[in-house]
Formats: sequence, C-alpha cells, structure tokens
Amino acid sequence: MRCTSYCFELCDGRCIVADPPWPYASAEDSMIDRWLGWHFLPADRRLRWGSREVVEAGQTYRAEGPLVMCRNGMHASRRALDALLYAPGPIVSRVELLGERLDASDKSCSRERSVLWIADAATVLHEFACAVATDALHLAEARGARVDPRSWAAIETKRRWLRGAATDAELHAARSAAWSAWSAARSAESAAWSAARSAAWSAQNVMLEAMLESLAP
Repeated sequence: MRCTSYCFELCDGRCIVADPPWPYASAEDSMIDRWLGWHFLPADRRLRWGSREVVEAGQTYRAEGPLVMCRNGMHASRRALDALLYAPGPIVSRVELLGERLDASDKSCSRERSVLWIADAATVLHEFACAVATDALHLAEARGARVDPRSWAAIETKRRWLRGAATDAELHAARSAAWSAWSAARSAESAAWSAARSAAWSAQNVMLEAMLESLAP
C-alpha cells in the first residue's frame, strides 16, 4: 500500500485512495487522438533522472535507450489519482506522451513527454485529502458506523492549518489522535467497506482532476 505525503497526517496511508481497485473510468479514456495525462515532480521541478534539468511548460523531454517501465522512459498516468500514487512532490504537470510507448494499468512509459502546463499543487492536494477524508467519514456514518469525533477534529485542524490558523504542533497532535481512533475502529472493517471504496474511487479521480485543472494557466 502506498500513500501520498499530502494526506498521511489524517490517515497514515490507510485511506480509501491508497489501494486503488481496478479498473475505473475517467473522462480521459475517451481521448483517442492524443495521449494526455498527468505527471508529478519534486518541489525543485527537476527531472529525477537523466539530465536533472528544471522542467518547463512548452518543452518536450526525451528518453534515450530502450524503454523499460519504471526504469527508463518518460512516464505519466492518464488518471490523476494514478499519477498521485507515484508523486515525488507537489508539482503537477499536464503532459502528452509521444512516440514509442509502453502501457501498464496505472501508468505509461514513452520516448517523449511534452509538458503542456505545470503548477504547484501543494494546497490543492491538501484540500483534496480533506475532501476525501470527509467523504469517507460520511460514508461510514451512512453505513451505520460510529465515527470517532477525533477523526472529524483532525480534518478540521488540517483545514485550519491550511488557512494558517493552526500550528504544525496542533496538526501533529490531531493526526496522532485520529490515528488512535482509526486503530480502535480497525476491527469494524468489512467487505462492504471495500465495495464502497471501489465505488468512490472513480468519483475521487474526477474531483481531483477538476481541482488540478483549476491550476492551468
């Protein structure tokens, strides 16, 4: 299971976006003429391998040598949630993959990657994590579960932190309390919850892509 650094304060990697069910739909799946997708970069905006140059909008980056998934090539994911699972940082780019390409279930590897636009998505990712956590708690309540107040408090503290109204220490304390609440409720997990998580995954991807698109110039 893999989680992003933008929601671990709330779920410690045990959220409904950390273990995606396959397959699920996306509006991008209908785009057959161009391979458009998403790719995340570290905060310094540099390529993680090869030239390590700073990535800029309007530029096309090329990989040399045989393409090997996860090892050599210009990678991206059609769906934003897939790309987020591999994110090394908060910088999001809307990209087009060009030329020779290898495809996997959650990502592709190509000869070239053209950057259409690039933006710092840190705040958006934090807001997305709060939205997903809120939806998860509402879903749990709708299924008859009792949600520990510490879980709601953690989300509210995170939102106050985003507004600059809560300190890092307060955020850490809320996260620790929410983790304790999750541990106490762990035995209540069921197959029904897994099914609900699967149904929510596609909707979460649509929400995330809309939030990220708002960053486009």
